[in-house]
Amino acid sequence: MTGKTPSDLARRTQQVYERNADWFAHTRPRALVEKPWLDRFGALLPDRASILDLGCGSGEPIATYFLRLGHRVVGMDASNAMIRIARQRHPEGDWRLGDMRGLNLAERFDGIIGWTSFFHLTQAEQRDVLPGLARHLRTDGAMLLTVGPEAGEVAGKVGDDSVYHASLSPQEYTDILAEHGLQVVAFTPQDPECYGMTLLLAQKSG
Repeated sequence: MTGKTPSDLARRTQQVYERNADWFAHTRPRALVEKPWLDRFGALLPDRASILDLGCGSGEPIATYFLRLGHRVVGMDASNAMIRIARQRHPEGDWRLGDMRGLNLAERFDGIIGWTSFFHLTQAEQRDVLPGLARHLRTDGAMLLTVGPEAGEVAGKVGDDSVYHASLSPQEYTDILAEHGLQVVAFTPQDPECYGMTLLLAQKSG
C-alpha cells in the first residue's frame, strides 16, 4: 500500500476506532442482519473467491462469514487496535493495517466490501478512491458499499465519540462507477431490514 498523508479528519476517525476498538468488538451485533446483502454480493462471486474487506474492524461478522464459506479474505483496517483484535480472534486470517485512501496492492480481487467504512471518507476522497477500488477488481468482480441515501455529510456515533459520514448522490455514484467499468446492480436507501443502512452493489463488466 502506498501512503497518502491522511487528513486531519481521517486521523480523527482512526483515533475514534482506536479508542473504541474493544467496545466496538464486543458490542458489534453478530446476528448477521446483513446476510441478505452479503448473499447478494456472494452470488456474484466465483467459488473460493478472493475478497478484500476494507475497514474490516475486528473481522466479525463480515469477514468471518465469508471465510466460513470457503472464500479467501484480506481484511484491511486503518486502526491498529482493530487489526490486533482480528489477529487474536482469527490468527489464520490475512489481516493488514492500511487505509483505502492509498490502496495500491499487487493483488486483484473477485469482490471488495466497504461495509460501514467507505462512508467515513469525505466526498472528495470518495471520488478519488472509487477508481482505485475499480482497478483492484477482476473482470466480473463485485463491490458492496454502505453509503448514504443522498449527497451530504452527517455525524454518526461510535461509543461516545462523534464520527464523520459522507455520501455522494446515487447518480454520481452511478456515473463514476460506469466510467470505470462498473454497473450498479442494486441501490437501496435506508433499508429497513438492514439497520436502515443505504447499500450500493455494483459489478465490473468485461
